[in-house]
Amino acid sequence: GMAGGLEPHLEALRRELHGPAVLSVLVALIAVAITFLIWRFVQGRRSSRKAVLLLGLCDAGKTLLFARLLSGRYRDTQTSITDSSAVYRLSQDKNTNVTLIDLPGHESLRLQFLERFKAAARAIVFVVDSVAFQREVKDVAEFLYQVLVDSTVLRNAPALLIACNKQ
Repeated sequence: GMAGGLEPHLEALRRELHGPAVLSVLVALIAVAITFLIWRFVQGRRSSRKAVLLLGLCDAGKTLLFARLLSGRYRDTQTSITDSSAVYRLSQDKNTNVTLIDLPGHESLRLQFLERFKAAARAIVFVVDSVAFQREVKDVAEFLYQVLVDSTVLRNAPALLIACNKQ
């Protein structure tokens, strides 16, 4: 009795599967596959950004922070006129490395160096000299604004940390 009652429904299902339903399932599978590929591409681009940029005005303490993060010690530094970069291990896991890049803060250099490295930025550390802040507030605000409204920075949305140095 029971199997005989289901037979017409099973036959209708078999007919459906040979018609438009198969096409619908294939279209859905293709859509899922394309979505997955796009997601992998976006994730791949994000993971390819492995730089942490140290930005700020001249003498804010970027190079000292760079040296301290790499060596764990303080050392005397001088005003940078070029970038410095080094691989920094975030944890014991060997796959969690970033490249720290210390960019010069001199007014005539900082934007051209930002231009060169901003696309690789996973994060930005904006270093502010808290002792000279009152005196430099306009320049600090102007540079930070230029960083925040940059189209590449807006598109990639790297993490941002504002570090107050010399506390």
